Amino acid sequence: MANSTLFNTQSNHLPACDTLNASSASAYAYSPKHQLAQLAVTGCLNQTFYASAESQLDQVLKLVAELDSRFVAKAAIYARKKGHMKDMPALLLAALTAQRSSLVPEVFEQVIDSGKMLRNFVQILRSGATGRKSLGSQPKRLVQNWLNSATERQLLQASIGNQPSLADVVKMVHPKPAEAWREAFFAWLIGKPVEAKALPELTRDLLAFRSGASDEVPAVPFQLLGNETLSKEQWANQARNMGWQGLRINLNSLARHGAFEVPGCIEYVAARLADPQEVAKARVYPYQLLAAYRMMGENTPAAIRDALQEALELSLANVPTLEGAVVVCPDVSGSMGSPVTGYRPGATSQVRCIDVAALVAAAVLRKQPAARVMPFEVNVVDIQLNPRDSVISNAEKLAGIFGGGTNCSAPLKRLANSKAKVDTLIMVSDNESWIDAQRRGASETMRQWERIKKLNPQARLVCIDIQPGHATQAADRDDILNVGGFSDAVFDVIEQFTSGQYSAQHWVEAIESAS
Repeated sequence: MANSTLFNTQSNHLPACDTLNASSASAYAYSPKHQLAQLAVTGCLNQTFYASAESQLDQVLKLVAELDSRFVAKAAIYARKKGHMKDMPALLLAALTAQRSSLVPEVFEQVIDSGKMLRNFVQILRSGATGRKSLGSQPKRLVQNWLNSATERQLLQASIGNQPSLADVVKMVHPKPAEAWREAFFAWLIGKPVEAKALPELTRDLLAFRSGASDEVPAVPFQLLGNETLSKEQWANQARNMGWQGLRINLNSLARHGAFEVPGCIEYVAARLADPQEVAKARVYPYQLLAAYRMMGENTPAAIRDALQEALELSLANVPTLEGAVVVCPDVSGSMGSPVTGYRPGATSQVRCIDVAALVAAAVLRKQPAARVMPFEVNVVDIQLNPRDSVISNAEKLAGIFGGGTNCSAPLKRLANSKAKVDTLIMVSDNESWIDAQRRGASETMRQWERIKKLNPQARLVCIDIQPGHATQAADRDDILNVGGFSDAVFDVIEQFTSGQYSAQHWVEAIESAS
């Protein structure tokens, strides 16, 4: 009898792997549009476990050169409006600018929606990374228009940060404002002499506080207050001036400066953090809340911790209750210890890929108590989770399992061997499977999924790649969806895919259908 492993008729119809992943194991390549779509929506442009920041940049620019500029433009807009990305939309806009695309004004208007985005765009363009170092007449005019239409508060917010600073940008483009207050503001910003009475109100209040002429803390971002020492009461007032995201980011600062010792401050901050409308308006990512929770110091009041947990539960409101037998497979291998947004000097995220994988599993379990959670590395790791526990509690239990190689097919093989009932299988991984590498033909993940499909013809597989690259272990087809990265939108995508409303090319179709 011939070797059944080599000459297995049941798997011959499966597509053969056509590339190698970052672990030099066989995998399936994404199409150029799919690659750019995934990078646009989730790319971090930082060092990850498998890819350098430079290699990601090179890959993006290569794809931009290959693809139609209309698709690139839509990807930039989608990444900003739907993915809430910062660096990637600015990079795509800069690349289109370098190509002298006629779409630049349209993309600029929708992507450059804050001073931070404006400075990102100027920094990337001036760096020469996209092929040019000068702004050029059209980009210069677009930047001037933004500066001449922004509110005083937007301009003050934009003045936080360097490389380039807002003053640097003003010196580059020489805006010619129509309003006297704006002309005075720009003069002050770049260090030219100007009469205080000519400045707008908030800026006057800021200068009065900085000079000691006023004890009243102005309603501006606290980063602009200089080196003045604020009292506990003034820090408590700052908490009331902060936006929701500002509160989340600065909880340790408020605690360190005694704001929570001021009567009423704890209650105010806790109520805002757990306010459903505020959470929805802030467009907060669940892993941002997990990061804030993990980074809180020991002196942070219990009420604030509880409020963050409540905010996390609220941020997962769009997690669907999936029908049928649901299985979630979080990757807990060693490579998942990489920061989810990559390594960045001085700004590396405290949230690792394994934390996000665990968060997805815990969130699904919360909405679907009968769901089966199968963490894996080389093999499946058995664990007991209580669906009634908080999402953070279960996520921390899962993230506590850590180490070993990556074997994406391990949970699928166990399910197939046990002839398990499966309607939806969600795999959350960095997708760099190598333990189960095949020398030829289909990937082991596809082989095992085919065994599951013979038992469960209606089953659907969703592969969430936390740090998307150029390849996957499961080829796109009607019953397989590859999703790059993680955001609030992922759960909605899962629900619509499992109900038959999305195809395997979701990100590409979503970008192409965007107006």
